Amino acid sequence: MDDNYRAAVDAAAIFSETDLRGNITYVNQQFCTISGYSREELLGANHRILNSGLHEPAFFVGMWRALAAGRVWKGEICNRAKDGTLYWVDSTMVPLVDPLSGQVRKYVSIRFDVTEKRQLLHTLQWRVGHDVLTGLPNRTYLSDLLNQALACSRREGIELAVCMLDLDGFKAVNDGYGHAMGDLLLVEVAQRLKHILRESDVVARLSGDEFVLILRDVDEGRQLHAALRRVLRALAAPYVIREQHLSLSASIGVTLYPQDDEDADTLVRHADQAMYVAKQRGRNRYHLFDVTQEQELKATHQTVARVRRALHNDELCLYYQPKVNLRSGQVLGFEGLLRWQRPGRGLVPPGDFLPWVEQTDLIIEIGEWVLDKALNQLQAWQREGRPWSLSVNIAARHLQRSDFAERLRQLLAAHPEVDPARLDLEIVESVAIDNLQHVSRCLDACRALGVRFSLDDFGTGYSSLSYLKRLPTQTIKIDQSFVRDILHDQDDLALTRAVIGLARAFGREVIAEGLESVEHGRVLMGLGCELAQGYCIARPMPASEVQRWAQTYRQPKLWRDP
Repeated sequence: MDDNYRAAVDAAAIFSETDLRGNITYVNQQFCTISGYSREELLGANHRILNSGLHEPAFFVGMWRALAAGRVWKGEICNRAKDGTLYWVDSTMVPLVDPLSGQVRKYVSIRFDVTEKRQLLHTLQWRVGHDVLTGLPNRTYLSDLLNQALACSRREGIELAVCMLDLDGFKAVNDGYGHAMGDLLLVEVAQRLKHILRESDVVARLSGDEFVLILRDVDEGRQLHAALRRVLRALAAPYVIREQHLSLSASIGVTLYPQDDEDADTLVRHADQAMYVAKQRGRNRYHLFDVTQEQELKATHQTVARVRRALHNDELCLYYQPKVNLRSGQVLGFEGLLRWQRPGRGLVPPGDFLPWVEQTDLIIEIGEWVLDKALNQLQAWQREGRPWSLSVNIAARHLQRSDFAERLRQLLAAHPEVDPARLDLEIVESVAIDNLQHVSRCLDACRALGVRFSLDDFGTGYSSLSYLKRLPTQTIKIDQSFVRDILHDQDDLALTRAVIGLARAFGREVIAEGLESVEHGRVLMGLGCELAQGYCIARPMPASEVQRWAQTYRQPKLWRDP
């Protein structure tokens, strides 16, 4: 190399030359300074003298293969100085080719020290993934660590515990001694957690006084509980921070994989839910997440979402079950029963979806839809000269709305042809008992609009005479669980007789539901109940079949001549 060029390179970079075997034939002063070797020690020595041991053999194989082929190689290399310290250089290695022979005759290397850049990058990367105060992994890095632990658990078929830990009483330390003391306390907590956990476990700080523990290869039995008790004892031991004696405890929520077979974020959320249960139960304790309860909750949410779509997609419908006078055979009216015509599943009975919906405001939407459909049907029957009544069930959540009577008034106003007395709203005992004063006022307001009310499932709740007196219902329905067994159960027979007697005493009409046979009807008439509904008369049917059924219905001869 021309001396002028070499002087320029020597001033700007770490420069060296080697022969084809990698032995050093020239180094500049910058090379000597960064490596810690003198020029005499380096000349004639092989470049392997600087090997840090951090690179795989394949790294150097690829480098020398490129150089031997006459190609320039570029890359960052970690070297080890004479005193053992590591340094990084950004290297460009150039094979010099003899113009006459066309063969490579030596290699020159131009390097720049990038150690500080590397250290800064490492520091920045560390800070991205770690909590600066405690040195623990932070929320960002936790996600990677938990996903790695989950992958390992799946691969090896071992259990994994995810724990959310929150310090009890930490706010009092912050408020009473200042945030500096609080920070020192957090550092001590982190040290205790790291000390007590195994090397394969993970402890991370989320924020404030919340930590997450990942306990690998633990079973749900003695091993897990012993580990959690050790953590609680370690954190409950006294602290001395700046000569101040402090005490606190921890509440821990735990969920177990694969019993809780969810993704990383969901597992942390489940552990967090369990931690709040531990706090509510007195703190300084742990609580295991209830997977079964969560699955039931998830199933409820899914069912409610599906039913909401069904309502909006017009998949819900009403089926109609007749109410008749057993003795005369007259069809008095029908009960509108909700059904779900679910695509691909056929007709779904209400017991398969309503219990989940009744605890949400969706039942109010459905209730108003049912009332609107019922009024439309009454209007159609009235135009056809069929003065039938129609009863529908009203859910507790719907009836207890403060604007129930007003909404009913609006629906009736939208159907001016319908005689409100043809609409019968059925409520169960428990609805009234939960809020008797409000329900009584609501029933009075609705009766002022002209509609009727029936007390459904009578006899299955409290059946108090005071409730019966205070509730302005016109009809009492005898629950089918009594009617079903009156032929062979004397207690049910006596209860049915008593309900009929109460209805008469209070001037209420009485109707039996769940009539299953002709003999059931004969016995009921003997007890003084002539109105009934049930499979013996007809099963619930779509609106399109009602007229044909009514035209062909004849009561059994035994009921005509009891």
